[in-house]
Amino acid sequence: MASDSALPMAPLRPVTGRSVWYGRDLSKQTDWIYALSDRDVAEIQSAVDSVRSRGSPMSSVTRAEFALPNLGSTLDAMQHEVVNGRGFVLIRGLRVEQINREDAAFAYWGIGTYFGRAVSQNAQGHLLGHVKDLGRDPAKPDTRIYQTNARHRYHTDSSDIVALLCLRPAKHGGASSIVSSTTVYNEMRSRKPELAAELLRPMHVDRKGEVPEGKGPHYRMAVFHWYEDLLSAIYARDFIESAQRFPDVPRLTDQQIAAMDLLDELSADPTLRLDMHLAPGDMQFLHNHQILHARTAYEDHLEPERRRHLLRLWLTPPNGRPLPVVFGERYGSVEVGQRGGIQVPGTQLVTPLEAEVGVG
Repeated sequence: MASDSALPMAPLRPVTGRSVWYGRDLSKQTDWIYALSDRDVAEIQSAVDSVRSRGSPMSSVTRAEFALPNLGSTLDAMQHEVVNGRGFVLIRGLRVEQINREDAAFAYWGIGTYFGRAVSQNAQGHLLGHVKDLGRDPAKPDTRIYQTNARHRYHTDSSDIVALLCLRPAKHGGASSIVSSTTVYNEMRSRKPELAAELLRPMHVDRKGEVPEGKGPHYRMAVFHWYEDLLSAIYARDFIESAQRFPDVPRLTDQQIAAMDLLDELSADPTLRLDMHLAPGDMQFLHNHQILHARTAYEDHLEPERRRHLLRLWLTPPNGRPLPVVFGERYGSVEVGQRGGIQVPGTQLVTPLEAEVGVG
């Protein structure tokens, strides 16, 4: 093992503050959960009725239009906690089983506007995404795992915030797990500082066919980034491994593989991770820069109308943290409030209500 003196100083600094937490502690607490009251639900429905009565397309609905006179300040506090605090929140109790799909989607979209502006989640320009098993082969390099029922390893998405609304859970499995990437980094720094340092060096990452104008099919990105005294993470191991299909990409070294193995092992550690079983109406908001998330494999119902289905938003907040310029390779820009999402030539932004519309 390399000595501390042989390593750069920045990788050896511990992270402190509310972004550092352990699932073993939070599993005994409930302050990260907000249960919507009857008044909240009524206020949300009133806002939905208002925007729908005006015929507003979902994609045009802004926070100003989706008025929540009482709940709004609570959502602001939650947004601050997501962006500047612990990095996540769970909102329970949107009554999706009592309203139609369109009302549920408008309600979710409207709540999302209090956290940030929606950005595209794929080459088809989906602002409203669908996490659902579409029968895709998870072994194919261009498959997005969220469109399968396979286990989804710990990762981040290509936006500041990712949000999920559970419409229907799976028959078995499909549990959501999250972990603080800053806690994982601290543990790596303590146990194997040379591997923590390895993840501050760039590796090649596959774009999986979603190539912005003027860019190549892959790019270079480290997992951990110290910038303006904040540690941000960006990680999707399947995108790193699938980049190995390109002949011009160097082979992963034993040290790089060991670093990712340790990252994955720590992320899955029951002491570090926090498990959530999302019920219908649950909304999860995560800050990608400090939270890794995963999903277990699942078995679905046979009946199509009962199959697991979550709606997803990728959001860029107006008060986002500063990011290093290299994030522009994936985010298109690092300008606060104007970054993130999948941006490819010819994309037209849409908010499909069904997963089968223009899937990609």
